[in-house]
Amino acid sequence: MGYHHYERLSALDESFLELEDGHTHMHIGSVAVFDAAPLRRPDGGLDVALVERAIEAGIHRVPRYRQRLAYTPLARHPIWVDDASFNLHYHVRHTCLPPPGDERQLKRLAGRIFSQQLDRGKPLWELWLVEGLEGDRAALVSKVHHCMIDGVGSVELTQIVMRATPDLHPRLAEPPPRWVPRPAPTAAEMIAGELARRAREPVAAAAALRWAAQHPRDAARTFYERAEGVWEALAAGLRPASPTPLNVPIGPHRRFDWTAVDLGAIRAAKAAAGGTVNDVLLSVLSGAVARFLHRRGLDAAQLDVRAMLPVNVRAAGDAGLGNRVAMMVVRLPLGERDPVRRLERMIEETRAQKRSRQAAGMRTMEELGDATVSAFFIEFARLAAKSRPFNLVVTNVPGPQFPIYALGARMIACYPMVPLYQNQALGVALFSYDGRVYFGFNADWDAVPDLHELVQATSEEFEALVSATVGRAAPAGVAGVA
Repeated sequence: MGYHHYERLSALDESFLELEDGHTHMHIGSVAVFDAAPLRRPDGGLDVALVERAIEAGIHRVPRYRQRLAYTPLARHPIWVDDASFNLHYHVRHTCLPPPGDERQLKRLAGRIFSQQLDRGKPLWELWLVEGLEGDRAALVSKVHHCMIDGVGSVELTQIVMRATPDLHPRLAEPPPRWVPRPAPTAAEMIAGELARRAREPVAAAAALRWAAQHPRDAARTFYERAEGVWEALAAGLRPASPTPLNVPIGPHRRFDWTAVDLGAIRAAKAAAGGTVNDVLLSVLSGAVARFLHRRGLDAAQLDVRAMLPVNVRAAGDAGLGNRVAMMVVRLPLGERDPVRRLERMIEETRAQKRSRQAAGMRTMEELGDATVSAFFIEFARLAAKSRPFNLVVTNVPGPQFPIYALGARMIACYPMVPLYQNQALGVALFSYDGRVYFGFNADWDAVPDLHELVQATSEEFEALVSATVGRAAPAGVAGVA
C-alpha cells in the first residue's frame, strides 16, 4: 500500500461543518489595526508581496492552512488532506477603503467580508489586507473556519507573521521551506484505515475495563461524575431561554461593530468587588443588553436571558489546531439595575456553573462522539441550536499584554468575531491585548440595525460599573464607537 496522509476531524470540529448553511456561517475572524508606515513600499502602497513572503516563510508550522476537506467513503466522515492545488495568492487578498477611510467604513467592509462563506473546496481561510485607513493605519481582516481552530488556537497562529519585537523575522532573508503535498488516500486506503481504527476500539475498551476492575471505587466515582456532567449538559442544552428580538431567523448578511475598554480599570473593579475579569465583562454586557432590550420595548427583569461561554480545555502543550473547548451556559442578571449588585449576581452565577459539571459533561459528550460515531454529538448540537438554550454566545480570549508587531508594524487594536448560530442574531467576542479589552459585535444585518446602540450602551455600562466599584469616574480610553 502506497504512502498517503489524512487526519480525521473530531466530533466537535465536524459539528461546525454540519451546523453551517447559507445563513449560518461558521467562521471566526478578527479585524486587527496596524501602523501602516512599516508596511509601505517606496511608492506608498502596502507591500502585499512582503506579507505573502512572511506567511510563506512560516506557514509550514501550521500545515492545516494548506489542507482542504475530503470525505471518507460510506460513512462520509470529513478528513483533512493536503491541497495539491494550494495557491497562497488566493487566500491573501488586498483592498482599499475609499477616502477618508474612517472606522465606520472599515466596520462595513468587515461586515461584508464576514458575510461571505468560505469555499469548502480550498483551505478554509482568508486574510484581507486593507489600506487607506485614516491616521496612516492599515488593517488585517482574518477569516478562518471554526472547524479548523478555536479562539485560543487562532491567537497561537498569529506567530506566522507576528513578533514581540519590531525587527523583521530572520527567515524572510531565506528561501521558504520547499513544500511537497502528501498524497491523498484512495477510497480503498480510507476504508482500510477506518477498519483499523474500529479494530483498536475493543482494545481500548478492554484496557478501560481492566482499570475499572482494579480500581472499582475510582471507576465508580468517575462514572458517577461523568454521568452527572452529561445530565447537566443535556439539561442546559435543551431548556429554552426566553425569546427576544435577538433570537429570530437570520440571513446571510452581517453587521460588525466594536468598542474597547481599559483592562486596568476592569482589574480595579474586579479587585473591589471580587470575581474575575470575565465576570466584570459579562456584567457590563448584561447591563448593555438590558438597555438595548428596554429600547426595544421589553422588560428585561421578566426575561431569562442566557449566554453560552466557550471554556478552554486545551492542555499545556496542545497544538493550536482543532477545537479544545467545552460549553458553559450562564444566566445574565439583566433585571438588576445597580451595576455593583449586578456584578455580585454575575459572580454568583458563574461560580455556581463552575461548581457544576456542565462543561465537563459537554466534554464527555464530545469524547463519546469521537470514540463511537460523531453523529451522536452532532445531533445534540443541532437539537440545541433549535431549542434555544442560550440567547447569544460570549467568548473571551486572552491575548498578550505587550505590543506585538507584523513585519515591523505595531498592532494598535484587534477586534475579534464569533459566528452566529441558528436563530441568534448577535454574538460578542472579547480579546485582551496590551492593557485593553476589545469587544467585537457580530450581528445579523436586518435583525439588528441598531447595533451601534448596543455598542454605545456597553461603553456607558463600563463607565458606570468602574465609577461605582472603584469610587471614581471611569478613565479615559473608551474608544471605537462610530
